[in-house]
Amino acid sequence: MSLRGPGPPRRRWAWLVWLLVSLLVLAVVVVAIGAWLYVSAGRQLRHRDALADYPGRPPAGRGTNWLLVGSDSRSALTPRQRKELHVGNNEVRNTDTIMVLHYGDHGPSLVSLPRDSYVPIPGHGSRKINEAYADGGPQLLTRTVEQATGLRMDRYAEVNFLGFVQVVDALDGVRLCLDKPLRDEKSGADFAAGCRRMNGAQALAYVRARYTDPDGDLGRVKRQRQLLGAVADEMASPDVLLDPSRLQRVLHTSLAALTVDQGADMARVLDMGWSMKQIAGGVGTATTVPVVRPGVMVSGVGSVLQWDETGARRLFQALRADDRIPTSGDK
Repeated sequence: MSLRGPGPPRRRWAWLVWLLVSLLVLAVVVVAIGAWLYVSAGRQLRHRDALADYPGRPPAGRGTNWLLVGSDSRSALTPRQRKELHVGNNEVRNTDTIMVLHYGDHGPSLVSLPRDSYVPIPGHGSRKINEAYADGGPQLLTRTVEQATGLRMDRYAEVNFLGFVQVVDALDGVRLCLDKPLRDEKSGADFAAGCRRMNGAQALAYVRARYTDPDGDLGRVKRQRQLLGAVADEMASPDVLLDPSRLQRVLHTSLAALTVDQGADMARVLDMGWSMKQIAGGVGTATTVPVVRPGVMVSGVGSVLQWDETGARRLFQALRADDRIPTSGDK
């Protein structure tokens, strides 16, 4: 048996120096890759005029409010894609998804505004809130949301059908769990109860289903939040963040699908993404604006959702003050 020690001090010192230098080089490489991705992403970020001042605009509150919009525009889809995604052939330009993301000193809050919400659209009378985009683009939609909620929107982000599908596919799908079967011929949804990994087309069908859902539009907004959380969780997973080539592919696809307001930069987009990741992890609150009368028929408008004025006012006042929002367990 050898009675030698671990080796001469000089050799041990040389090994320690080599280890420290290797770790330093690795750290520099990681930082350099991150910086390159950050700068590259910032150059790719697309902007549009979505926020505008107007007489009577709500004052700024505490914290930051994002208006998150899912556009159902078919203009970028080929006839084959429209058929595969079950989105029809008309040139609709309404919004399928409208949410307000708030973050400040407390945990983030995500509030769904159902597309059938019956609210005043400036210059167009009272109609479904999702029609504001078709009537006047993102500026009119933003103004409509601000007037209906009393909240000033600080930031705006929009994703369309095709971009959404491509993001989910770039992530190699997302894992979603259903408490009960979901089938909807119009959206293409046909899922048994249980957990599964869905690709982009399946995920789109999942969130668009509402005609066979007993909760209608209210059920759909819950699935929209569930899917957004799953996407945010997948993007922040080690499988994506620790794989430079996959991270670059996901970033490229996500930024190609995303349009933000003129003042939003990558730092603010990352803040938004981190808040979504927190909500997906159970930090913060996700809810729907309180509704008092779903399924009310209005002549010339159709079936609408009427907000509970007292509950909605209490909710939006809490957001304006950056307080914890009141909910009814609507996750």
